[in-house]
Amino acid sequence: MIKDNLKQVQQRIKAVDKNQQVTLIAVSKTRPASDLQQAIDAGQRHFGENYLQEALDKIQALKKQGLIWHFIGAIQSNKSQQIAQNFDWVHSVDRFKIAKRLNDQRPDKLGKLNVLLQINIDNESTKSGILPEQIATILAQFEHLDKLSLRGFMCIPSPSNSDISFARMANIFKQYPNLDTLSMGMSGDLELAIQNGASFVRIGTDIFGERKQ
Repeated sequence: MIKDNLKQVQQRIKAVDKNQQVTLIAVSKTRPASDLQQAIDAGQRHFGENYLQEALDKIQALKKQGLIWHFIGAIQSNKSQQIAQNFDWVHSVDRFKIAKRLNDQRPDKLGKLNVLLQINIDNESTKSGILPEQIATILAQFEHLDKLSLRGFMCIPSPSNSDISFARMANIFKQYPNLDTLSMGMSGDLELAIQNGASFVRIGTDIFGERKQ
């Protein structure tokens, strides 16, 4: 089932992304390593995790398979060290304090940690993230963080107006030509996200099915 689901998602992406520029991240939170293995066997290499301890268990179990791990959940200060030591990408940097901790705790031997700023594109009180008007200020603070590679932005729009929010995010992204990555789009709106320039789409349900409660 996972193999077939993955193929269907890839076909949806290809239908919009004619040049195959978009990278599919399989969001595997709450899924056992055996489910991830099915996706790996079907060719999937990028996985997104929200919960640190669960992710660390899977990273260990699957460590010899050449996977690329993305941390996409909320970051608590006391978890930043293990995130810095175990992930290739972090999508959810929502304040400079966290960026500084990730930088200071990144082991030299791993090279730079790829990071994205999480943007609260709709200014929702229930979501974390940097407001669009704060972007320029926080970007300037990254100048001396030499163990991070700031690549771009991530957003989770309000479902009620995702088309407008994606377009706004695309316009903001265009203002920073030195950045190259835009992470947006999930199972229900990946086509809209790709149409607005998404580099990564984060798909969970449509690959692994509904999560068991």
